[in-house]
Amino acid sequence: MKNFMVSRYAALEAYVPGEQPRDMEYVKLNTNESPFPPAPGVMAAINGEELEKLKLYSDPEGKDLRDAIAAHFGVKRENVLLGNGSDEILAFAFFAFCAGEKVLFPDITYGFYPVYSELVGANAEIIPLKEDFSIDINKYMGDRGMVVIANPNAPTGMALPLADIEKIVAANPSNVVLVDEAYVDFGGESAVNLVKKYENLIVARTFSKSRSLAGARLGFGIASEGLIADMNKIKYSLNPYNINRLTLLAGKASIEDVEYFEKNVRAIIEAREYTVSELRTRGFTVLESKANFVFAAKEGKSGEELYRELKARGVLVRHFTKERIKDYLRITIGTKEQMNVLLCKLDEII
Repeated sequence: MKNFMVSRYAALEAYVPGEQPRDMEYVKLNTNESPFPPAPGVMAAINGEELEKLKLYSDPEGKDLRDAIAAHFGVKRENVLLGNGSDEILAFAFFAFCAGEKVLFPDITYGFYPVYSELVGANAEIIPLKEDFSIDINKYMGDRGMVVIANPNAPTGMALPLADIEKIVAANPSNVVLVDEAYVDFGGESAVNLVKKYENLIVARTFSKSRSLAGARLGFGIASEGLIADMNKIKYSLNPYNINRLTLLAGKASIEDVEYFEKNVRAIIEAREYTVSELRTRGFTVLESKANFVFAAKEGKSGEELYRELKARGVLVRHFTKERIKDYLRITIGTKEQMNVLLCKLDEII
């Protein structure tokens, strides 16, 4: 079969999303989704009248949702950019700020960074995590190129304090620093307020985790007006109507329901701390997590073996094959009941 793909992309290693098997009913702890439904206002906002309006294009500027996000975070509408998931915010940033240029990110981190880097032809400097899987901030000083840091990091769940994030931003005045805060609501320190101080900072956020809208595909970036304008140029060159009408409504209803959001976040944090304690009681090594997942390994059991045995028992977790982390499992935090199922199945295995 003839290969029509341009040679530049022939060797591209695409991102591999978490599996979604349908052969049986699983306790699904592999893709960091929320175990809770969206806020009640989301269902109310998506009514028959709004469904009828699907015949019309969505607002390409997403003004109402951007205003709601801006009000929530204490910034201006001009500081907010909407994305089809936070992955699209990352894509806009990679295209706008490091295509053909240099970019720095850790060796163990979100798998889309190396994919986007290769896609835009960036020169990636991949910096190893320290022995304890923490990020060495000193390796990101020197203004050598765009810096991309997930905080908390994935798949480790470990977080840098805000003071360290600010040191990185301040040390790279001629380059963009992108802080991916997909999991920050579960105990990390957000850098959003630093946007008012540093014009080179982008903070990427998502509705997929703490706001239970993974299937709606909604993310946003907060940055200086200049950086938002640059990324908008990329957006309008690719897909002006990138957020559909119903997702715009869902996002606005979600971010305005602070009480529901805070209740769910507290429940997930409590379930995480319970799970960490129980796993350590069973002899697991568990990294300190500020995310809605934990990264755990059991001495004497390979990560591959544990993953397969859990799957056979109806529990899905995420296993990675990189050498440094091949014996670890990334386990999404669900309800306490779901975590007890996980623990019960682990007891059967070990």
